[in-house]
Amino acid sequence: MANVLEMVTDIVSSHARTTPMSTDELLSEITKLYKALHALESGLSSEAISSEEVAAPTLTIKQAFKTNEVICMICGKGKMQTLARHLNQVHQLEPSQYRKQFNIPKTQPLMSKSYSAKRKEIAAGMDLAGNLEKARAARKAPVAKGKGKQK
Repeated sequence: MANVLEMVTDIVSSHARTTPMSTDELLSEITKLYKALHALESGLSSEAISSEEVAAPTLTIKQAFKTNEVICMICGKGKMQTLARHLNQVHQLEPSQYRKQFNIPKTQPLMSKSYSAKRKEIAAGMDLAGNLEKARAARKAPVAKGKGKQK
């Protein structure tokens, strides 16, 4: 009987002959298939195999968050401006869970750099920071007046 590595080689080479694949996709498929076949050989059930997390990030944070697009580090889908909707609809994840899974700092927006810059420009044009400061001052004013009357 062929060992796991020989089976992986046969399966992936057959798939690569019929489907064009990038180097990253090829490596990812080899890894997933090897883990699955190795688990089957070890006697794990299909439920145990499917519940195992096989998805290791193949992208770095720098590669995932480009100037004009964002690429999902889970499934590799790209050409998106933001990730929040994709994460929620496709992977049923909250942005905080995604950040934790891939160690993405909170300072990194989950959107492309150009989209983030556009949003900042719009916010500055509407003077949102000034409005926020005024609202905070207005909220503090009654509290300050109330404390002065109690004495």
